[in-house]
Amino acid sequence: MKRSLIAVLAIISLSFSVALVGYGYRIVTAQRPSLDRHGLQSDGTFIGPNGKFHGSLREFVDSGARCGTKDQRLRLIRTPSLEASIQALAPAAVTINVYFHVIQQTAGSSGTGFVPMSWINSQINVLNQAYGGGTGGVNTPFRFVLAGFDYTVNSTWFDAGPDTAAETAMKNALRKGTAVDLNFYTNNGAGLLGWATFPSSYASNPKKDGVVCYYRSLPGGSFPPYDQGDTGTHEIGHWLGLFHTFQGGCNGNGDSVSDTPAERSSAFGCPTGRDTCRNKTGLDPIDNFMDYTDDACMFRFTAGQSSRMDSQWVTYRQGR
Repeated sequence: MKRSLIAVLAIISLSFSVALVGYGYRIVTAQRPSLDRHGLQSDGTFIGPNGKFHGSLREFVDSGARCGTKDQRLRLIRTPSLEASIQALAPAAVTINVYFHVIQQTAGSSGTGFVPMSWINSQINVLNQAYGGGTGGVNTPFRFVLAGFDYTVNSTWFDAGPDTAAETAMKNALRKGTAVDLNFYTNNGAGLLGWATFPSSYASNPKKDGVVCYYRSLPGGSFPPYDQGDTGTHEIGHWLGLFHTFQGGCNGNGDSVSDTPAERSSAFGCPTGRDTCRNKTGLDPIDNFMDYTDDACMFRFTAGQSSRMDSQWVTYRQGR
């Protein structure tokens, strides 16, 4: 009788586990599988933000979970006065005040979603290194300083995703500053690593302005291969007006930057030598912060990207 009961319970448990996996969530056993340098489990699967199960790193990237920012086409109308202001700005540094808003599911330094100050300070350092030239990149005009931080326990905001009522409520309550101030929110990501608003959106909806990142993507978050702070670098690139390097694929204007080679689709891992647009000059820009590769693979912005961010800053943020 006892053996029969155990067998029935085992069958029920297995059926429940299969059902949950079918809905995209992985049953995690008490003995956590070891992860490789790409954050993959021993069977090659990847557990994304919010515990979402992906059959592989490629499946995670192809699902769009690497970045939830919606691509849009921005126009920069150039006038003589604008050209003069761009030329005047280019050699100078632009200091951006950063306000961190840490959203937790449960309270305290051991609560789910907690981000220690060491991670926040490391994130600021990562941004300054990336936008200051990185390793072989271009020195952009932008520098970042921590202007303030706060901690909020709110389980609804912790699970907030892009364009949700929870995101709106969170930002309406917490946002600080003007168009030139960066509000950086951390939460559970709603299955995404991050998302951002573009500069051109500020005038119509200033409260929504900012970036949101999965809290474990910050340096120290132990979420390989996306835990060195470059989700923040990437999302702030959008906040400053950059598109993904693969936008538009091999045709048209792509990301509207002339010195980032065309790329048919997003890259993952660190596929050195990848060339998906054979009819165009240059290998895929897998080392660019605006691709989808591992944090360790990203280390540069280009001169064209710096110029575009500069132009977007003057047009949509400076003085507003």
